[in-house]
Amino acid sequence: MVKKSYISVISNEEKEENRGSVAFQILSLTNRIRKLSSHLELHRKDYLSQRGLRKILGKRQRMLSYLSKKNRIRYKELINQLDIRESKTR
Repeated sequence: MVKKSYISVISNEEKEENRGSVAFQILSLTNRIRKLSSHLELHRKDYLSQRGLRKILGKRQRMLSYLSKKNRIRYKELINQLDIRESKTR
């Protein structure tokens, strides 16, 4: 199944069955965002999907914020692994 491949990406530090972890949830939300983005490239006027995409983006942003406060190192690794944004050097 598709979720097993997600787990193998993240499970280097965590248990394989830890599907409730923040990292796994961020990964699954990122994959849903990518699917919806490709759908919206074809169907620009699908406003319900646009709304769903905005909701998912907000949820992922809140989870990333939580992870950055909780474990900064894991946050940076996840950002680089998923190519979500450019990593800022402070």
